[in-house]
Amino acid sequence: MITASQNTKVKYVRKLAQGNFRRKERKLVAEGIRLVEEAALSNWTMEALFYTLEAAESERVARIIERAETKGANLYPVSEQIMVEMAGTETPQGILAVLWQPDYALADVLPPGLPALVVVVDGIQDPGNLGTIVRSADAAGATGVILLKGTVDLYNQKVIRSTMGSLFHMPVVTAGDIEDSLEYLISTGLKLLIGDPVKGGPIFEEDLSIPIGIVVGNEGMGPRDEVLAVSHKKVNIPMPGRAESLNVAMAASIMLYEAVRQRYKIQ
Repeated sequence: MITASQNTKVKYVRKLAQGNFRRKERKLVAEGIRLVEEAALSNWTMEALFYTLEAAESERVARIIERAETKGANLYPVSEQIMVEMAGTETPQGILAVLWQPDYALADVLPPGLPALVVVVDGIQDPGNLGTIVRSADAAGATGVILLKGTVDLYNQKVIRSTMGSLFHMPVVTAGDIEDSLEYLISTGLKLLIGDPVKGGPIFEEDLSIPIGIVVGNEGMGPRDEVLAVSHKKVNIPMPGRAESLNVAMAASIMLYEAVRQRYKIQ
């Protein structure tokens, strides 16, 4: 039982709240029953699982602990107070996992035999928006999400919580060079669609049954010039009402589900 705040493992978990340290260590923290359960059921590598004895009395948490042990994770019971110190939420659920960040490549979002449906995220800053986009992409059966340079850290705790576990269901790739990454996608036959409420044509008129990359830009500035410089088609979401714009996560979800509608109709 870990009960000391100065325990090296406790201090290590707390330090993973820092983005630079997470990137250096290539790890992240998943907190709460649902997220840790999804992580335990995924193929992600779990390094350690911390839990309170009170939480372990639950059958659901007991199954998570058993699953984590079969995955080779180190198990550490901790006191309630230590869990509060380690957690990023005010009322933790008594379970927390340290995971290795997966090494996804761009090719992982283009599975053979399927018409790819990819969301390309360019400079989104709000953690809730990014998490919602990942969750919507997962729900729509997207083959992956690509994060371009300048996007909020995927492993920020607010982003992870907003994904509601979808982070563990499909590849989410942090791309390197923007132009090279997009040119690679285009070279594989992926058609990039970029939202433009003024110059774009209705997305409903596009064929979304083919390999598609839906590009969503920064909340205030939209896509960057480097993104607009590559081959793409501008689209919009018709808005007959008086609203000037849509939240970027909502817009991404609408475009994803137009692809779902078309693909289900074809089937």
